[in-house]
Amino acid sequence: MGICLKKKFDDGSMLSVWKITESEDEFKKIFSVPQSEIEELNFMKSPAKRKEKLAVGALLSDRFDEKVYLGHHDNGKPFLRNNVTEISISHSTGYAVLYTHPESCVGVDIESLSRDFSKVESRILSDDEIDDVSSRDDDKNEYLAAYWSAKEAVYKLMSQPSVDYASQIRIDKFTLKDEGDMDAVFVNRDGVEYEIRLEYMIFDDHILVWCKEDE
Repeated sequence: MGICLKKKFDDGSMLSVWKITESEDEFKKIFSVPQSEIEELNFMKSPAKRKEKLAVGALLSDRFDEKVYLGHHDNGKPFLRNNVTEISISHSTGYAVLYTHPESCVGVDIESLSRDFSKVESRILSDDEIDDVSSRDDDKNEYLAAYWSAKEAVYKLMSQPSVDYASQIRIDKFTLKDEGDMDAVFVNRDGVEYEIRLEYMIFDDHILVWCKEDE
């Protein structure tokens, strides 16, 4: 299938979504896979995970003219070994996402709305957020997905260890639409608060949320 969504923003950031329908062999024809990544792929038992990794490689190949090499910090945050562009990556069933910015840190997350999020509710939501979700009746799981995806995007943006999603990432009450924005606050362990604006869109039974560092 390839890239099914691409957004270019005035600040130089770019958001690209790949719908994964290719086989592993087809991906390897789309872009040149470094030998180190081939060795990494060989250790991955899940075919779906291997294709997600290959889809990210295809997105990077589309985004950059030169060959870029993906690395990960000790906390798991991805970075480019040979390019200063800031990146964030996410994948869900059948999709991979790349969000880039020339200078500012970014965070992105994609989730399937058909996934059951009830098991994470008490772990990731504050009391106020639980009250909000509980009032949503038939839309409860969709709101849980939106809260989870927003908090994941903020977590990736802030890139700090041992974050308590319920107490350190607060999402203001919102009305879920096909696309829109949310306001969040990230609270450091020392009590310092950072206000964050998130944007989101819903497509093909998935929610996509992204945010960037304040400039």
